[in-house]
Amino acid sequence: MLNLLVITLIISIILILMLLTNFIISKKMNKSREKMSPFECGYDPMSKNRLPFSLSFYLISIIFLIFDVEISLILPMIFLSKYYYYLNYLNMLIIMIILLMGLYMEWKEGALKWFK
Repeated sequence: MLNLLVITLIISIILILMLLTNFIISKKMNKSREKMSPFECGYDPMSKNRLPFSLSFYLISIIFLIFDVEISLILPMIFLSKYYYYLNYLNMLIIMIILLMGLYMEWKEGALKWFK
């Protein structure tokens, strides 16, 4: 019990020393608006806030999310195919039909067109 207390005390002292060293050594920089703003791809950090963003980026991210979930659903089915042969392929077929219907709907709506 005493050994654990000593180790905890040593680790705490090392942690405090490292934090103090960081605060002493670190150089304070002049904080400009551009450096302090969060970086987001496709946005100008020096412009006004609350500008509307492109709907194409949003739709492509939704499509990516759908196909990412599809991969996480189909990969376990591949590993289980030797146990539940017919049921597994039926589930895969249903998922693929739903995804293809969604892709066809996105295509007809024009979400996949970048330039209009």
